[in-house]
Amino acid sequence: MQWIKKWDVETRCIASLRIFLFLVFNGMLIILPAQEFTLLSWNIQDLGQSKDDGEIRSIAEIINEFDIIAVQEVVAKDPRGAQAIAQIADELNRMGDRWDYRVSDPTHSPSAHISERYAFFWRASKIQLIGRPYLDRELAHACYREPYLGQFRLKAGGTPFHVVNFHSRTYDDQPEDEIAHFIHYQNRLASELVFLAGDFNLSEDHPVWSPFYELGYQPSIFATPTTLKRKCSGSNYLNHSIDNIYYDEDVVELHLSGRVDFVKDCELLEIRRGLSDHLPVFLECSVN
Repeated sequence: MQWIKKWDVETRCIASLRIFLFLVFNGMLIILPAQEFTLLSWNIQDLGQSKDDGEIRSIAEIINEFDIIAVQEVVAKDPRGAQAIAQIADELNRMGDRWDYRVSDPTHSPSAHISERYAFFWRASKIQLIGRPYLDRELAHACYREPYLGQFRLKAGGTPFHVVNFHSRTYDDQPEDEIAHFIHYQNRLASELVFLAGDFNLSEDHPVWSPFYELGYQPSIFATPTTLKRKCSGSNYLNHSIDNIYYDEDVVELHLSGRVDFVKDCELLEIRRGLSDHLPVFLECSVN
């Protein structure tokens, strides 16, 4: 009887294989690609004003591990900000893959001192930009630095998604008054696939996020300091929990998230602060 059972299993396997091959050859089998990607957000302090060639190279080495990068605090008052973005892209393209980027116009801010640019980088071999990223003029009156919006999709196929790239006003100037407007993005963009990425100058436990959580949003990191102190306190060089990426857990499956600690040692704090006074934050996810 054992050989009969074995033959029966083998017969069913062969039959299943024949059905599979029939569907493939006749174009009747649809295989949905996995929509997995990584997204990183980084406030790169004074980018275009205070970075030498070695620091630009170090920045590129850090972000090269990810698929889409949202950058805040690109200098707007002269061309050096946009030039630094182009220089980072050149460094990325020397590392063995194809990269593309876009940099925003200066934000419509109350003063030139407050105005900045944003940027997106993406791994062009994997990620496709849809349309053209743009500053959200509808929020120019409500935000000191209106968000920069980009729409992307995986080249393997799948549902497009939006990334809202944002740098809020300072923590003592009620950034929650700006963030409250973001609750409308899913309706405005007609999509639940909206990631909110940036430096929000307040933590994920602030009450302004409560309506977002009711909609299904979640922060990618919790109680995780992302800014650097000027000096170590004991062995601690980390300060405020203000950088994050928010995603809708109803349509996004989170696989991994965290911060990229490029300091790691108090003795390196001073030199590492040359890159930025913020650590990058990231998530790895798939889109439903």
